[in-house]
Amino acid sequence: MNTFGNIFRLTSFGESHGPAIGGVIDGCPAGIELDFERIQQELNRRRPGQSRLTTARKESDEVQFLSGIYEGKTTGTPIGFVVWNTNQHSADYNNMLRVFRPSHADFTYQTKYGIRDPRGGGRSSARETISRCVAGAIARQILQQHGISLWAYTSQVGDISVDKPYTEYDPQQVDESLVRCPDPAVSAQMEELVARVKGEGDTVGGVITGVIRGVPVGLGEPVFGKLHAALGAAMLSINAVKGFEYGDGFAAALHRGTEINDIFYNDNGRIRTRTNHSGGIQGGISNGEDIVFRVAFKPVATLLREQPTVDIEGNETLLTARGRHDPCVLPRAVPIVESMAAMTILDYWLLRRSQL
Repeated sequence: MNTFGNIFRLTSFGESHGPAIGGVIDGCPAGIELDFERIQQELNRRRPGQSRLTTARKESDEVQFLSGIYEGKTTGTPIGFVVWNTNQHSADYNNMLRVFRPSHADFTYQTKYGIRDPRGGGRSSARETISRCVAGAIARQILQQHGISLWAYTSQVGDISVDKPYTEYDPQQVDESLVRCPDPAVSAQMEELVARVKGEGDTVGGVITGVIRGVPVGLGEPVFGKLHAALGAAMLSINAVKGFEYGDGFAAALHRGTEINDIFYNDNGRIRTRTNHSGGIQGGISNGEDIVFRVAFKPVATLLREQPTVDIEGNETLLTARGRHDPCVLPRAVPIVESMAAMTILDYWLLRRSQL
């Protein structure tokens, strides 16, 4: 499955150390005037080498569109695009040709297919997410034309987390932080932690919070196409994601119904809820309130220190990874989370429109 979506669909291709990463977007409405600078900006937010806290790999990640666009507008036909890889150091992976890296996809890919590309993880590399950011940037522009906006931010790194609700943060402050946390004081602590972990040859995980505003009532299906299930599937398809929750999530299990039921009220003719423990989704369908979710990322699996493992024959051995790797994936994952959210919401918006 290399295709995501029902109506707005992305098929991605490419490997980390292959010639390019690319994709084909199908189902995009015609006549959408695209802002190509904004699309490139989303790729810039994801690209490697953007700060001292990310991998040192240097890639411009400039997108080249091949089809589906004429005079700056979408034509309704498939949108093909490519981003060329230019800074591969494939020799860094020579000592991993016959060895399984702990917690990576090496063993499962080798067993499933009988062959794998060990250079940077091949298809399992997070570099594949370039295509998601291109499609997500286009989806985001379409959503904004219909009053739907979204943003995400790093809310936790290791055991350091923000202590305020998203409503008290300014989305414009996210990119002012190296870790993409809108709280300057907490961001400084997170940055110090990531730098220290990097110096130790170790890695650290965290949580990204996402917010989607302006979603109309009615997106999502009542049983197997629940909107939160679609968002969860989208987020869990991102490399290193280990958990997804929306609204109060797992914390809801600690409360009684009298404490977290969202009470309805009439707001000048619009039915709303006084609280938003449901996270903007009830019965699998959007209720018009902000959709709020959190995505948990594990520490990056590649450690720049010696680890025990086995080779493809099952012989025990030791591996010291080489190469350029992120000590924490959170800063570069924020635009990926936003892109997957944008594609999911647009897809379900188009599904809803097709039912009317």
